[in-house]
Amino acid sequence: MSDVPQMYKIGELANLANINTRTIDYYTTIGLIAPIERSTSNYRLYSDETLATLHRIEQLKRNKLTLEEIKAILHKRDSDLTEESVTQRLNELELQLSNIEREVKALEPVLKQMKPRQARQLFTKLTPQTAACIEALMLLMNKNTFM
Repeated sequence: MSDVPQMYKIGELANLANINTRTIDYYTTIGLIAPIERSTSNYRLYSDETLATLHRIEQLKRNKLTLEEIKAILHKRDSDLTEESVTQRLNELELQLSNIEREVKALEPVLKQMKPRQARQLFTKLTPQTAACIEALMLLMNKNTFM
Protein backbone atom coordinates (compact mmCIF):
# COMPACT_ATOMS: atom_id res chain seq x y z
CA MET A 1 0.00 0.00 0.00
CA SER A 2 1.32 3.41 -0.96
CA ASP A 3 1.52 6.54 1.18
CA VAL A 4 0.80 8.67 -1.89
CA PRO A 5 -2.45 10.55 -1.26
CA GLN A 6 -5.31 10.11 -3.71
CA MET A 7 -5.53 13.05 -6.10
CA TYR A 8 -8.61 13.98 -8.09
CA LYS A 9 -9.16 16.06 -11.19
CA ILE A 10 -12.05 18.49 -10.93
CA GLY A 11 -14.52 16.17 -12.70
CA GLU A 12 -13.66 13.24 -10.46
CA LEU A 13 -13.96 15.40 -7.37
CA ALA A 14 -17.31 16.75 -8.55
CA ASN A 15 -18.66 13.23 -9.06
CA LEU A 16 -17.46 12.06 -5.64
CA ALA A 17 -18.86 15.14 -3.89
CA ASN A 18 -22.11 15.00 -5.90
CA ILE A 19 -21.78 18.64 -7.01
CA ASN A 20 -21.01 20.15 -10.38
CA THR A 21 -17.63 21.31 -11.61
CA ARG A 22 -18.76 24.94 -11.79
CA THR A 23 -19.41 24.84 -8.04
CA ILE A 24 -15.89 23.55 -7.45
CA ASP A 25 -14.52 26.31 -9.69
CA TYR A 26 -16.50 28.88 -7.72
CA TYR A 27 -15.41 27.52 -4.33
CA THR A 28 -11.81 27.60 -5.56
CA THR A 29 -12.18 31.18 -6.80
CA ILE A 30 -13.60 32.45 -3.48
CA GLY A 31 -11.03 30.53 -1.43
CA LEU A 32 -13.19 27.85 0.18
CA ILE A 33 -11.02 25.12 -1.32
CA ALA A 34 -7.70 25.04 -3.15
CA PRO A 35 -6.02 22.54 -5.44
CA ILE A 36 -3.12 20.71 -3.86
CA GLU A 37 -1.03 20.75 -6.99
CA ARG A 38 -1.16 20.68 -10.79
CA SER A 39 -0.66 17.64 -12.95
CA THR A 40 1.93 17.48 -15.71
CA SER A 41 -0.97 18.31 -18.07
CA ASN A 42 -1.71 21.39 -15.89
CA TYR A 43 -4.94 19.96 -14.42
CA ARG A 44 -5.80 21.14 -10.93
CA LEU A 45 -5.55 18.24 -8.51
CA TYR A 46 -7.50 17.97 -5.28
CA SER A 47 -7.03 15.64 -2.33
CA ASP A 48 -9.23 13.49 -0.09
CA GLU A 49 -9.04 16.35 2.39
CA THR A 50 -10.64 18.62 -0.20
CA LEU A 51 -13.39 16.04 -0.70
CA ALA A 52 -14.01 16.02 3.06
CA THR A 53 -14.08 19.83 3.02
CA LEU A 54 -16.68 19.79 0.24
CA HIS A 55 -18.85 17.44 2.28
CA ARG A 56 -18.48 19.80 5.27
CA ILE A 57 -19.42 22.81 3.10
CA GLU A 58 -22.57 21.06 1.89
CA GLN A 59 -23.48 20.14 5.47
CA LEU A 60 -23.02 23.74 6.62
CA LYS A 61 -25.09 24.99 3.67
CA ARG A 62 -27.91 22.62 4.72
CA ASN A 63 -27.69 24.31 8.13
CA LYS A 64 -28.38 27.62 6.34
CA LEU A 65 -24.93 29.15 6.79
CA THR A 66 -23.77 31.62 4.16
CA LEU A 67 -20.64 30.96 2.15
CA GLU A 68 -18.89 33.76 4.05
CA GLU A 69 -19.79 32.12 7.37
CA ILE A 70 -18.61 28.78 6.03
CA LYS A 71 -15.36 30.34 4.86
CA ALA A 72 -14.80 31.81 8.33
CA ILE A 73 -15.39 28.42 9.92
CA LEU A 74 -13.13 26.61 7.48
CA HIS A 75 -10.32 29.12 7.86
CA LYS A 76 -10.82 29.42 11.62
CA ARG A 77 -10.76 33.18 11.37
CA ASP A 78 -12.90 33.44 14.48
CA SER A 79 -9.80 32.99 16.65
CA ASP A 80 -8.12 36.12 15.33
CA LEU A 81 -11.04 38.51 15.02
CA THR A 82 -10.27 42.17 15.38
CA GLU A 83 -12.10 44.37 17.86
CA GLU A 84 -13.75 46.14 14.92
CA SER A 85 -15.08 42.91 13.41
CA VAL A 86 -16.37 41.72 16.79
CA THR A 87 -18.15 45.05 17.30
CA GLN A 88 -19.61 44.85 13.80
CA ARG A 89 -20.86 41.29 14.37
CA LEU A 90 -22.36 42.24 17.74
CA ASN A 91 -24.16 45.16 16.08
CA GLU A 92 -25.51 42.80 13.39
CA LEU A 93 -26.72 40.37 16.07
CA GLU A 94 -28.35 43.21 18.01
CA LEU A 95 -30.22 44.25 14.85
CA GLN A 96 -31.34 40.67 14.23
CA LEU A 97 -32.51 40.37 17.83
CA SER A 98 -34.49 43.62 17.50
CA ASN A 99 -36.17 42.30 14.36
CA ILE A 100 -37.03 39.03 16.07
CA GLU A 101 -38.37 40.86 19.14
CA ARG A 102 -40.59 42.95 16.85
CA GLU A 103 -41.92 39.80 15.20
CA VAL A 104 -42.55 38.14 18.58
CA LYS A 105 -44.41 41.25 19.77
CA ALA A 106 -46.54 41.11 16.62
CA LEU A 107 -47.49 37.52 17.53
CA GLU A 108 -48.22 38.39 21.15
CA PRO A 109 -51.93 39.28 20.63
CA VAL A 110 -52.50 35.97 18.85
CA LEU A 111 -50.71 34.05 21.59
CA LYS A 112 -52.75 35.81 24.30
CA GLN A 113 -55.98 34.75 22.61
CA MET A 114 -54.93 31.11 22.61
CA LYS A 115 -56.08 28.77 25.28
CA PRO A 116 -53.20 27.23 27.28
CA ARG A 117 -53.77 23.84 25.66
CA GLN A 118 -53.58 25.38 22.18
CA ALA A 119 -50.39 27.23 23.04
CA ARG A 120 -48.77 24.07 24.44
CA GLN A 121 -49.79 22.14 21.34
CA LEU A 122 -48.31 24.84 19.09
CA PHE A 123 -45.15 24.91 21.18
CA THR A 124 -44.65 21.12 20.90
CA LYS A 125 -44.72 21.37 17.08
CA LEU A 126 -41.69 23.66 17.04
CA THR A 127 -38.18 22.32 16.62
CA PRO A 128 -36.23 22.21 19.89
CA GLN A 129 -33.93 24.99 18.64
CA THR A 130 -36.87 27.25 17.77
CA ALA A 131 -38.58 26.55 21.09
CA ALA A 132 -35.37 27.37 22.96
CA CYS A 133 -34.97 30.62 21.00
CA ILE A 134 -38.55 31.64 21.76
CA GLU A 135 -38.13 30.90 25.45
CA ALA A 136 -34.88 32.84 25.55
CA LEU A 137 -36.47 35.80 23.76
CA MET A 138 -39.43 35.80 26.09
CA LEU A 139 -37.09 35.75 29.08
CA LEU A 140 -35.12 38.60 27.58
CA MET A 141 -38.34 40.50 27.10
CA ASN A 142 -39.37 39.73 30.72
CA LYS A 143 -42.38 37.74 29.58
CA ASN A 144 -43.69 34.44 30.86
CA THR A 145 -43.40 31.54 28.49
CA PHE A 146 -46.62 30.25 26.99
CA MET A 147 -45.94 26.69 28.02
